[in-house]
Amino acid sequence: MSNKKYETFITQQDSSWTAGIIRRVTTRKTTITKSQEGFASEAEAIAWADAELKVLLKVQAERNQRHAR
Repeated sequence: MSNKKYETFITQQDSSWTAGIIRRVTTRKTTITKSQEGFASEAEAIAWADAELKVLLKVQAERNQRHAR
């Protein structure tokens, strides 16, 4: 799952997987917002990244509404 500002990434290191969320700060600069390592399979890493991205987007939308008032 991804949108214009956030996207997920999955990498394999030896026998474990790392998942994370990348935020596009500017057109040239990105930063890792959240990551976790130690997943046993790629499917677990993808599931975690998608779930965390949904939560992050929900919290961000609520924050934007509070600040818009």
